[in-house]
Order: sequence, then structure tokens, then C-alpha cells
Amino acid sequence: MAPHEERIEALESLCAHQERAIQELSDLVASQWARIDLLTREVLRLREDIQGLSQTTAPDRPPPHY
Repeated sequence: MAPHEERIEALESLCAHQERAIQELSDLVASQWARIDLLTREVLRLREDIQGLSQTTAPDRPPPHY
């Protein structure tokens, strides 16, 4: 095999490995975004729950120990 053919083969192999790594990273980023979206929705829901609780249980006057 000629030296330039060996270089081309090495470059093709490197390109294939890079394509696989890029796809794996892309899949990982997509998975992380899905998880971030889920956690963001959960935080917003919990915030609403806490605000709802503080509005329904907050007394209009200070507690007796004041």
C-alpha cells in the first residue's frame, strides 16, 4: 500500500471515530436537556405549591408569642 493510501485510511478511521464520538455527545446533550426541562418543571411546580401553602396557612396576625 502506498504511503498516501495509508494516510487516507488513517484519516478515514479517525473521521469515523470522531463521528461516533460526536453522536454520543449529541445524544448525551439531548438527554441532559430533557432532564433539565423535567427538573425545571418540577421546581416551578414546587414553587407554586409553596406559594399556595404560604397563602393559605399564613395568619393575618402575628403568633401569640409576639
